[in-house]
Amino acid sequence: QVQLVESGGGLVQTGGSLRLSCAASGSIFLINSMGWYRQAPGKQRELVAVVARGGSTNYVDSVKGRFTISRDNAENTVYLQMNSLNPEDTAVYYCNLFGARRFRDQSSNYWGQGTQVTVSS
Repeated sequence: QVQLVESGGGLVQTGGSLRLSCAASGSIFLINSMGWYRQAPGKQRELVAVVARGGSTNYVDSVKGRFTISRDNAENTVYLQMNSLNPEDTAVYYCNLFGARRFRDQSSNYWGQGTQVTVSS
């Protein structure tokens, strides 16, 4: 079983910063990518940022230049540094791992429980 434990959410004022962390544990054979998604009330879940196994990153346009994703491969941990936050960033942020538990398994998506980020104006 793969477990993702998130931390670092909270309440911050416009212009502030937060750092999210997500640690993966359990039976993991291969991690293809780790990333962060978010879901605001009444909206669909959207990809925020992802880092692939080789280190390449991808961001949704609205966070480019403000958010930075990084990964500690040795610790199976992914971070999201969020700067210059604004109220539009308010959402529940979910950690995602796309990978396989065992050799020859197909890769699957695994999700954390979510952490609330609230940005006040």
